[in-house]
Amino acid sequence: MIFIFRLLIATLTIFICVGCKTNSPASIDNFSEVAYSPQYATGFEVCQDDSQNTLLRVTRPWQGNNIEEQHLAIFASAEAAAHYEGQHIVGAAERIVCMSTSHIAMLDALGLSDRIVGVSGKQYVMNEAVANNPNVADVGYDSNLNYELLVTLRPDIVLMYGVSAENSAVTAKLRSLNIPYIYLGDYTELSPLGKAEWIVAIAEITGYREAGIAYIEGVAERYNAVRNGITRGETPKRIMLNTPYEDVWYMPSDDSYLVQLIEDAGGTYIYKGMNPSGGSRGISLEEAYRLVSEADIWLNVGQCRTLSDLSNSAPHFMATDVVKRGDVYNNNRRQSAAGGSDFWESAIVRPDVVLSDIAKIVAGDDTDLYYHCRLN
Repeated sequence: MIFIFRLLIATLTIFICVGCKTNSPASIDNFSEVAYSPQYATGFEVCQDDSQNTLLRVTRPWQGNNIEEQHLAIFASAEAAAHYEGQHIVGAAERIVCMSTSHIAMLDALGLSDRIVGVSGKQYVMNEAVANNPNVADVGYDSNLNYELLVTLRPDIVLMYGVSAENSAVTAKLRSLNIPYIYLGDYTELSPLGKAEWIVAIAEITGYREAGIAYIEGVAERYNAVRNGITRGETPKRIMLNTPYEDVWYMPSDDSYLVQLIEDAGGTYIYKGMNPSGGSRGISLEEAYRLVSEADIWLNVGQCRTLSDLSNSAPHFMATDVVKRGDVYNNNRRQSAAGGSDFWESAIVRPDVVLSDIAKIVAGDDTDLYYHCRLN
């Protein structure tokens, strides 16, 4: 009898302990194991708990120093999510609103564009399956979001885009409507492959992590093949970037996305060493004129599509040798009628194609360019 009594007490204790563990509220501290650590990106990672629920941890959701980590927990069941107070979804996101076109491109690359139910600025979207789909709604911009429309869309998640901080008015409203959201900071990455690797973050949200990993591995293999196949001369082509904006010419820092592409393509950034890091720096038009005059190639000239457009935008620069030779290129070969650019949409997940374009330009070959075009 004593043995049976002790056995009953022990069994009851086990049930109580298990019950306490099961009913304990979910916490961000439970996600202590790293499930995916990016190879190229620096702004996110995927963690998991001991039940394989995951947490997308965004460490750099926007630019600047006012950084606040963002988290999205992805639970396998409503029971597992019970009492979790942070942003979360249950199961894979099936209905998605994209506030950035780069997120549209990532979903499309995963074969999941049919999960998009809403976008911001539909007239600027290049993806035809989204732009021409009457079932995809335009939800508006930032503080002008159409919340009534958002509610009718019943999104599982809103993929947010932040410039320098959280839009607290928007996120407070989304929380009041019980609409989950997460800020994604793919645009803050300095590496071309780092930007593309954010596809894994979106793949995690949609239940396609392995497909996302396979995609970035394929892109990296093709990117490295282009870079390693370039014949580099002793004197690389000097490349100038951009056009003036309100009488100021902004030059990116040496560690920027575009400068890395130029260097990987076999060219050299004409402003290299003058602005090592920290973002774009404004220079005078006089200094810009000197740089354009010394450049072998002039790349990414604003909204210009022809030399006539360039003459209207920067008339004093038309007498430079680079313009006379016609070595002026822009990244707007693929553009919507409203001015949306595929360079800032699908090119984010196709840096290998962008690199191929720039490598051809550096080599003096402007045939079969995909994102770029030569100004005539």
